[in-house]
Amino acid sequence: MEQPFVLGVNYWPRKKAMYWWQNFEAAEVEADFALIASLGMNIVRVFLLWDDWQPSSDSVSPECLENFGIVCDIAAKNGLGLDVTFFTGHMSGPNWSPRWLLDPDAPPHSEYFSEVRQLISGGEIVNSMYRNPYTDPQALAAEKLLLTTVVSRFKDHPGIWMWNLGNEPDLFAWPPDSAAGQAWVREMTRLIKAIDPVHPVTCGLHADSLHRDNGLRIHEVYAETDVAVMHSYPMYVPWAHGPLDPDFVPYTCAVTTALCGKPTLMEEWGGCTTPDGGPSQEWEWTAYGSPRTQFMAGEEDFAAYIEAVLPRLVDVGATGAMLWCFADYVPELWELPPCKESKHERHFGLIRPDGSLKPHTEVIKRFAAAKPTVKPAVHTVTLGVTPEEYYQSPVEHLISNYSIYLENAPKRT
Repeated sequence: MEQPFVLGVNYWPRKKAMYWWQNFEAAEVEADFALIASLGMNIVRVFLLWDDWQPSSDSVSPECLENFGIVCDIAAKNGLGLDVTFFTGHMSGPNWSPRWLLDPDAPPHSEYFSEVRQLISGGEIVNSMYRNPYTDPQALAAEKLLLTTVVSRFKDHPGIWMWNLGNEPDLFAWPPDSAAGQAWVREMTRLIKAIDPVHPVTCGLHADSLHRDNGLRIHEVYAETDVAVMHSYPMYVPWAHGPLDPDFVPYTCAVTTALCGKPTLMEEWGGCTTPDGGPSQEWEWTAYGSPRTQFMAGEEDFAAYIEAVLPRLVDVGATGAMLWCFADYVPELWELPPCKESKHERHFGLIRPDGSLKPHTEVIKRFAAAKPTVKPAVHTVTLGVTPEEYYQSPVEHLISNYSIYLENAPKRT
């Protein structure tokens, strides 16, 4: 039997963004999930913002558990499955730390943190650091409590599709080394599988794990999980062939598969569009105290990009595509993190702030109507080195293999 090609979306509601769990409204989720299903999508990725879900290290929020049950019910009613992402500490620019993990005495820069980001805790911007979640005993106990509580309660719910150990977790903190990173993924995966042997487990790595050894190596992490995923955006990578390079996202899928030996789900991809129907352009502003230049795609240009990428993902044997993200955020959120500083984060959605549909939703509907299935890869990457050798000079391997990949691209009519 052919495996359906997953079509999905990463979800925050347009009127709530990262403040969803604090201001939960079931009717909003009802309307949003019905719309997602009407577009032909079948998977929704949701994020358990860590601070909201564990206000103390030895408890899990009863309100969040109750509301998550409602989300599961709504998903199942609409024929949707949930990609449930734990330990959401990094999200859309800032980091969001549980209050109990904060440690003002932690060094602001160390080998455990790639960079210091704006930090939000308890709903406010704070000036602090936090302990390492891969090694700190209190953090590890809290993580196991959260997994045990949620997975035990919802493992048999028809709305659950997959468990996910993080959203680009290296942007929150680095393990001390790759062995520690793999050991953490192994321990958390085994805990989930002991409770729920049915649903798959993954960990939401992004292109940083292709570009450098951040302690979460592709082949080591996905040796421990059931599913390999990748998050990828050409607009953030200087060696991509432009911000709407249609081959970049499929290529990163193919490299992920070449490293770990598993078909890859493109779990997060997409782009930000200009508001009010403007043409493709570059925005410049000061974000987090530094100059920022950001490409913003015209809506029609972005729709053409989506249409070009989807069949290319099928060509590399990808198991699916999940767009970032469901909604542009309403102006009432623009003075709050992350929208105040990360202005482009306001405009990544399938729908505009007023709820109207962007043109690329029609592309998704057409693609879904064709009932795509997962195919054996016809466009692959052969690295020619072992994963260990790859991580000695990953950028060099990425760039050199991209040229070969483009030369071997299937002819398109």
